[in-house]
Amino acid sequence: MRLIIVSGRSGSGKSTALDVLEDNGFYCIDNLPAGLLPELAERALVRTELAQPLVAVSIDARNLPSDLSRFPQLLQEARDKHIQCDVLYLDADEETLLKRFSETRRRHPLSNTSRSLAEAIRVETDLLSPIADLADLKINTTHLNLYQLRDSLKLRLLNKPEPGTAFLIESFGFKRGMPVDADLVFDVRCLPNPYWKPELRDHSGLEQPVIDYLAAQPDVEEMYQDIASYLQKWLPRFAASNRAYVTVAIGCTGGHHRSVYITERLGQALQQTLKNVQVRHRDLS
Repeated sequence: MRLIIVSGRSGSGKSTALDVLEDNGFYCIDNLPAGLLPELAERALVRTELAQPLVAVSIDARNLPSDLSRFPQLLQEARDKHIQCDVLYLDADEETLLKRFSETRRRHPLSNTSRSLAEAIRVETDLLSPIADLADLKINTTHLNLYQLRDSLKLRLLNKPEPGTAFLIESFGFKRGMPVDADLVFDVRCLPNPYWKPELRDHSGLEQPVIDYLAAQPDVEEMYQDIASYLQKWLPRFAASNRAYVTVAIGCTGGHHRSVYITERLGQALQQTLKNVQVRHRDLS
């Protein structure tokens, strides 16, 4: 059995996450009282109509504060039944959450006549901290649209075929902000930039002209070898520490050339020695 617990601040994309999981065969429950989590796990285990039940539940700030504070204990009770439990925590920066509520004209579940929207968001942060602290996977949706969030959820959650660490090697551009959910970040902006070659500017790090250009640069090769050696040594130790998800982010200025090239090479190399290595280019689209 696999149980995915979806949580996060209101407006961060929890409904979208449940929709994605439901579309992919999960039995989904929105706003589960946290105190029922062990009982739900027990009942799902004895279901006979599904050989490997897939269940997803949303637990958010509408719960009793006392139940949210007990979440670590409740999660452990579920895991003690030998259930694969993944905790997904979605979030976005406060400015983005405020904008989303203003655009949709929705009322925040914790706001009232004496508590403003901004205050409600901050209270929610404190209430959900016991869940956030135990999250196996955190996704910041500040810069993600609906379709990018769906793709990210499918890549990280649904392409994990067996228990163990799922590694994501991700390229990005610093001009759009550093991925806040990255565990390791490498900056490759010091490398020669194909952007300044007019004939290469409109190509990406996935295309042969850019690949040939970067492969011929000694600094690029030296940087790649240093990063690859570090990851090949230390990522297995992350896996040995029972981490469910590890994200390695490679950044250049725009996220189109150098970081894409390095990320692709790292992904291909790491897939030879590690299980479940995924590659994503955040800003290439």
